Amino acid sequence: NASWEIDIWGRIRRQTEAANAQLLASEEGRQGVILSLVGSVAGAYVNLRNLDRQLEIAKATAKSRGESYELFKLRFEGGVISVLELSQNKSQYEEALATIPPLEKAIAQQENGLSVLLGRNPGPIVRGEDIDQFVLPAIPAGLPSELLERRPDIRRAEQDLIAANALIGAARAAYFPTISLTGLFGYASPSLSSLFDGPSKVWQYGAPITMPIFTAGAIAGQVQAAEAVQQQALFAYQKAIQEAFREVDDSLVSQDRTREQLLAQRRQVEALQQYASTARLRYDNGYTSFIEVLDAERSLFNVQLQYTQTHQVQLQAMINLYLAMGGGWQAAVPPPES
Repeated sequence: NASWEIDIWGRIRRQTEAANAQLLASEEGRQGVILSLVGSVAGAYVNLRNLDRQLEIAKATAKSRGESYELFKLRFEGGVISVLELSQNKSQYEEALATIPPLEKAIAQQENGLSVLLGRNPGPIVRGEDIDQFVLPAIPAGLPSELLERRPDIRRAEQDLIAANALIGAARAAYFPTISLTGLFGYASPSLSSLFDGPSKVWQYGAPITMPIFTAGAIAGQVQAAEAVQQQALFAYQKAIQEAFREVDDSLVSQDRTREQLLAQRRQVEALQQYASTARLRYDNGYTSFIEVLDAERSLFNVQLQYTQTHQVQLQAMINLYLAMGGGWQAAVPPPES
């Protein structure tokens, strides 16, 4: 009886361990959802400020080209320029105007999407500083890989593995029959008697004493199933670790390469600003055609838009690094507010 009670309590302990691990895995799943939501909100806001910046560039370009078009109309009416040059200038002006409505539509849609992420009704989003004023935090050198251990997906996979291991122990403990040995008046119980009668009789002569004596086939199947689940949990745990290191590496590489691209585009914008200014001056003094001005200003407009898009990519790479490290690289992360 003492052995039977020990076995029962051992099985209960294993099942309790599995249940606790499954509960913790569910909690880590919840934390993973929260972390993902934080990343989604940050990414959506960065995208919104990027669209704002593109709209500013488009409106400023349209205003500048509109003023130029009005001047060209006066010069055309005075017989200074041809209808060809006037048409070219108008085409450039309309090109800038055409970029504004799609950006305004995208901004409204992004505001609505961000409002929903924040649990609000669709509507406007209050702005903070401009995207050009965003300051990226410095990434310290020598960050330990132990930071990745706090990632919710790794913690969840770890708890799933713990639960799977506990379930193996519980399944193996089921080999010992959990029945009442005695019945009424101290005689052998019907359950005990049935162990050796009929189809449930599985005792084999010469078999070791550790062999199952009750529903061995079903219990063996349960053990094998639990071991298969454990292997699956182990593979999932290994994959979560590998994925964590890959995501960190991808984010750091993206940070480095995007920074280089951003610096190059910044220099390109400055060069095109000088080119556009010089081309306009040369045209006004009769040294070149308006085609050169069109080419310079169109190139400047496109590169300005590309620059702000690359800036967004850099900010998103920092957000991805924050997520890949399970919430940044601070020593302690405060619990999320409700």
